[in-house]
Amino acid sequence: LTSEARLVDASRGLSPCAAGRVYYFNHVTNSSQWERPEGGSRGDEPSQVRCSHLLVKHSGSRRPSSWREEHITRSKDEAVSILQEYIRQIRSGEVSFEELASKYSDCSSAKKGGDLGFFSRGQMQKPFEDASYAMAVGEMSGPVFTESGVHIIQRTG
Repeated sequence: LTSEARLVDASRGLSPCAAGRVYYFNHVTNSSQWERPEGGSRGDEPSQVRCSHLLVKHSGSRRPSSWREEHITRSKDEAVSILQEYIRQIRSGEVSFEELASKYSDCSSAKKGGDLGFFSRGQMQKPFEDASYAMAVGEMSGPVFTESGVHIIQRTG
């Protein structure tokens, strides 16, 4: 069908499938949509990235508790200040990303030095995903804000 014919068919009340429209199904999230999804088809973008992260939760986080602390009461600003100090320590060479993540991250990935393994678009919260895909391998982010808390991310693959 030409696009003109599709419009005519759709205007006759046929379902979008009968009108020749395509929908997209994400096998990872089991969601479908009519609009073409972002990412994945960009020529220079990998289908997956590998990252490590260090999460500092705060009282406004989705779940303000962790394996390290049962009740997290710090403010969002305090979480950012903590992360900025971690970034300074990593950049100065005082300590490695993995060492800090292992010791201080509020995510259970701390047991693996913050390593999250490989993931695709649609598997992480959008701000985390966008920051991860925007970085080059070996690059470290500044503070990234999600519902889980505040992160620093290191792209490893």
